[in-house]
Amino acid sequence: CASSAAATTTATTRVQRNANMAKLQAGYLFPEIARRRNAFLEANPEAKIISLGIGDTTQPIPKHILSGLQTGSSKLGTKEGYSGYGAEQGVGDLRSKIATKLYNGLIKPEEVFVSDGAKCDIGRLQLLFGSEVTSAVQDPSYPVYVDTSVMMGQTGAVDSSTPAGQFPGIVYMQCNPSNGFFPDLDKTPRADIIYFCSPNNPTGATATKEQLERLVRYAKDNGSIIVFDAAYAPFIRSPELPKSIYEIDGAREVAIEVNSFSKYAGFTGVRLGWTIVPNELKYADGTPVRNDFNRVTCTVFNGASNIVQSGGLACLDDEGLAEIQTLIEYYLENAKILRNAMIEIGFEVYGGMDSPYVYVDLEGKSSWDMFSEIMEKAQVITIPGAGFGPGGEGFLRLSAFAPRESCIEAAARLKKMFA
Repeated sequence: CASSAAATTTATTRVQRNANMAKLQAGYLFPEIARRRNAFLEANPEAKIISLGIGDTTQPIPKHILSGLQTGSSKLGTKEGYSGYGAEQGVGDLRSKIATKLYNGLIKPEEVFVSDGAKCDIGRLQLLFGSEVTSAVQDPSYPVYVDTSVMMGQTGAVDSSTPAGQFPGIVYMQCNPSNGFFPDLDKTPRADIIYFCSPNNPTGATATKEQLERLVRYAKDNGSIIVFDAAYAPFIRSPELPKSIYEIDGAREVAIEVNSFSKYAGFTGVRLGWTIVPNELKYADGTPVRNDFNRVTCTVFNGASNIVQSGGLACLDDEGLAEIQTLIEYYLENAKILRNAMIEIGFEVYGGMDSPYVYVDLEGKSSWDMFSEIMEKAQVITIPGAGFGPGGEGFLRLSAFAPRESCIEAAARLKKMFA
């Protein structure tokens, strides 16, 4: 009897749960979207779902870039070409190519840290900054900035008295149509770390040079560090719009930049990115931030895959860069199709130019309700703006990363639904 009772008893440890994990609200946005989609398909197995949701690329990796991955893989099968552990910061040739081909010498190869993607680097930056800093985020913004800040212990429990429940300890910088999706910095409380994404996910807004000059000046005046997320920079086609924070004078003293090959070259599943930490960026005590980030990188990361870095080198050949431009133009044309469709329906629409995301104003309607209605009536998956923070409620994000025929069909279904 005793053994039978023991077998049915739920086993537990004496280890206390990390209290910061308990602060997180519901699940992470994109798995929650997948859960709702799967539940709908289970109840409606004949449904023909089109996904305009998660920003996952769908076009094949182009020939020259693919050859780089194949070469990297093949070399591992030869005695002469085999390589094991490499430099945690990335192979020297790739760091140099990133500095010259993508930044035109604005940054130095030694300041480039090659990684497995921008999302992972944001987590490593949080480890670098620790639990005592305050963070500011655009509202709405990519959920990773807030969620990792909560996980690190930078916040209190969610405040249910605030709109949509905000976390104390985070500065929410409102970005909406009334301010051109750029925060009123004169009214923004000081934060140690400022997360800023341009072109923005989810709004599709791209900051002007004058706006970024204000942001850099604000960071200097307040002694803050900007974490500039430039993952969607290759979509910028307007020549007057900066693709990097380092195009702004003084940014090297106050800014880190994260970026990724995910959207450049269809590497969402391949995983390759980089972070720039300039030599001039220093803590209050004069310690170079780069030194500490190097220590974090060497401690928790063994470097990006040798195979993947070979693909990254191919991306930055002239042939690879031309292939990237072809991919970007394909997705921008998709964005144009979706943007025009929503305008034709009668919505106020933002983004979709210099950005792969189309941001739709629902005129006060619930974004989760609209997500469900569109899924059920048009069988199209979108992303509710509320998933990107309190400021996203009342908006819907459409992703242009679907195949062209899917975007055309989705546009037709949405027009029919709202007719």
